Amino acid sequence: MAENKKQNSVKETAQNAMRENKPKAQGRQFVLWFGALILGGILGWMGIHWLNELFNFVATVFTRLFQFIAIPTIALAVITTLAALGNNKETGRIFCHAVFYTLLTTICAAAIGLCLYLWISPSNLPMDLLASGQSAVPMDNFKSLSYYDHILSVIPNNVLQPFVSGNVLSVMLIAAAVGLALAFMPRTKAREQLLGVIQGLQELAFTLIRALLFILPVGIVAFAGQLSAQIEAGVIVGALGKYTLVVLGGNAIQIFIILPLILLLRGLNPFVVFRKMAPALAVALFTKSSAGTLPVTLACSEENLKVNPKVSRFVLPICTTINMNGCAAFILVTSLFVMQNAGFELSLGTMITWLFIAVIAAVGNAGVPMGCYFLTLSLMSSIGAPIGLMGVILPIYTIIDMIETAENVWSDSAVCAMTDHDLKGQLDDSDVPNTSIL
Repeated sequence: MAENKKQNSVKETAQNAMRENKPKAQGRQFVLWFGALILGGILGWMGIHWLNELFNFVATVFTRLFQFIAIPTIALAVITTLAALGNNKETGRIFCHAVFYTLLTTICAAAIGLCLYLWISPSNLPMDLLASGQSAVPMDNFKSLSYYDHILSVIPNNVLQPFVSGNVLSVMLIAAAVGLALAFMPRTKAREQLLGVIQGLQELAFTLIRALLFILPVGIVAFAGQLSAQIEAGVIVGALGKYTLVVLGGNAIQIFIILPLILLLRGLNPFVVFRKMAPALAVALFTKSSAGTLPVTLACSEENLKVNPKVSRFVLPICTTINMNGCAAFILVTSLFVMQNAGFELSLGTMITWLFIAVIAAVGNAGVPMGCYFLTLSLMSSIGAPIGLMGVILPIYTIIDMIETAENVWSDSAVCAMTDHDLKGQLDDSDVPNTSIL
């Protein structure tokens, strides 16, 4: 008995020491990452050709590494969490809170975009500009899909294809099915062995994430240098004036006013949440992929925000695929702008209808680079609108995509934090996954 007490005392002392040191480590990490951001921006602005080529190479390497680890992380997190939660009422609680906050924030984002569109009222573009834009539309990567085709594309016909193609929604569907099947399987030795293998793979994935986070300052220098070089070279230019102001202004209002206000109303400090999730937001800004950012988002939520792993590993993968604030606003504003230039009648009823179409479409969009662009392109093609304007938008879409992705991850973080806050003390911690990301 005395030996057990001694071991418990040692364990508690070690845990207390770790808790005391973590805030200091997080502070050092934030300073290091912010310094890397400034250094990369300065070096990129200098316009050194060989250095910019190196930045492009390193940024591509990091983007690929995040994409490599993201899909397995999504699948394993959903499987292990649902295996623990799937056969009790906690699953429904977490899911309902996540869906409610997702719909709330997404509808708010689209509504802000609509209000700004009506207020700023972008004018039509010259016809010759629209005609020239037709040739710039990347049709090689686009095919028009009906809603039925879109749903069918999500339903997998084999196990490997969704993982190979990076179809996030299909991977989520497979992971949810496997996780729920494990939850309802008889508690046999075979089930425990299978679950042990899956948890071991998850621990392996988290180890790879730790390695990526350790070397991430190098990636941030490259990402910041790449962006700075593009701006200095004039690649990112607000050539469409009022349209660009509507899109970026709506994003800014959602990021800095609406989401913090919702957090305040739920009893959370938005400044604290933002600061602790800042590393994930930075990665999202540069990778332009909320799915690719998921490993960092998970790490920040669990280690910085101290979110219950039951919540984070269930809510964040779901939010990565359905919580698309920036995408909803972009789809709505861009669709209205294209239809206006095409001569469609835009009554208030039509605009409100398209608000809900944009929300529904955004929920079904995959969190990958340019996902919103091609989804909007598909919607406009399906109603017979001329898509030349999409080619005109393309040169400025880089900066739009970056800000939208950061907004999406910020919204994911807010939904996760609010869900955890609402369910604090209501979840059974006995089945919490024991694998730590950091």
